Amino acid sequence: MTAVPALIGYAAAVGLLAPRLMLRGWAHRSPAVAVFAWHALAVSFTTAVALAAYHLAVPAPHRHTGAAGFLHACGPADTPESGVSTPGIADALAIAVPAAVPLVLLGSFALEVAHARWRRSRHLRVLDVVGRHSAALRATVLDHDLPTAYSLPGLRSRVVVSRGALSLLTADQLDAVLEHERGHIAGRHHLALAAAEAFARTFRRLPLARHAREQTAILLEMIADDRALRRQPRAVLAAAMCDMAAAKTPRGAFAMGGADVLIRLRRVLAPRRRPHPALSAAMAVGVTAVPVLPFLVGCPPVLG
Repeated sequence: MTAVPALIGYAAAVGLLAPRLMLRGWAHRSPAVAVFAWHALAVSFTTAVALAAYHLAVPAPHRHTGAAGFLHACGPADTPESGVSTPGIADALAIAVPAAVPLVLLGSFALEVAHARWRRSRHLRVLDVVGRHSAALRATVLDHDLPTAYSLPGLRSRVVVSRGALSLLTADQLDAVLEHERGHIAGRHHLALAAAEAFARTFRRLPLARHAREQTAILLEMIADDRALRRQPRAVLAAAMCDMAAAKTPRGAFAMGGADVLIRLRRVLAPRRRPHPALSAAMAVGVTAVPVLPFLVGCPPVLG
């Protein structure tokens, strides 16, 4: 029971204060690390809540056997061997109560993935009728005057571009747009976005959840922008982003334009300030350790 205040305090710090540190400019210089960091914080918050629920459910000092013994490693103080209890209601509570927190989150993630897949499948059936495949572009071309380009991720992934975009963009700009969309598919960005959306739905009023959903969407676009910049200069990509800024796309698709295009455009045109590789490695190691912190808070090592 003594660990509950520490775990609640840690969860409050992660859920309320950590987003302020994440919303600094460093995230835009290392978008991949930043996406990992947002998800690591979400996992860390969920773990802290689950451990706090465990301590609240099993406040009395006793020792568990079986599967609950693992949880009891971060639980109340041990009693002598003579006090060993047999599995019962306490063991069920020790497993069910903390497990309910991540299970709700996993269920929300599964629903989000299923709904997005259903929307994409319905749109793919329409594309099979109205679109034509271009082997040269490795994309589906829509016979439409409005410029648009987007990607549909998943098992039947598809890059879609309209005839209006083909007429509007130069060859280099079109290459940048298509490479941007392929970056979303190759990086399986729909799964990262679904995880952020599930966390936001589970913890609706939590600042961490709200910002994680918003920032994950922007950062994934920046990761795709960086892939396009490996093939085309910044000026080419920026021009393509301006031309495609107002493009309309279906739900469940990734697109070059969008509400965040001005933020990304400033980033593309600004002088590149890549972090030092050693700093990036240190940040990656630190982010990897974040999900473990609730266990150190809830059951700090006993010295001596």
